[in-house]
Amino acid sequence: MSTLLGFDFGPRKIGVAVGQTITTSASALTTIRSRRDKPDWERIGRLMQEWQPDGAIVGLPFNMDDTESLIAPQARRFARQLGGRFGIEVHLVDERLTSLQARRQLGRRATAVEEIDAMAAKLILETWLTDKGCLPLLEK
Repeated sequence: MSTLLGFDFGPRKIGVAVGQTITTSASALTTIRSRRDKPDWERIGRLMQEWQPDGAIVGLPFNMDDTESLIAPQARRFARQLGGRFGIEVHLVDERLTSLQARRQLGRRATAVEEIDAMAAKLILETWLTDKGCLPLLEK
């Protein structure tokens, strides 16, 4: 069984989820706020240590016309850094509309934006788990 962490990258905050390949399911974990416009690598490191994932899935933002969004290069950089820092395989998956879907699923239960980001990470991870990767693996 492989444990994976999923990330909904944003310049100011990153949603995180955990899932397993055997059940192809995921659970929203938390949202991590960036520090000085950079990912909070210390907090991410604690999650890595706690869950000891075999890999990670990072959402790659696309526009509805199939072009990458303006923050896609930042998401790719985050994914490369994640793989390099923690020595794990990192996959990218199209995250289009996951935040909207997360808002719909949470409905009135969403009491904070952070819940939406963590739920979006869950949806990103579940997308990869069911599709087994929509985009190529990043090189380490």
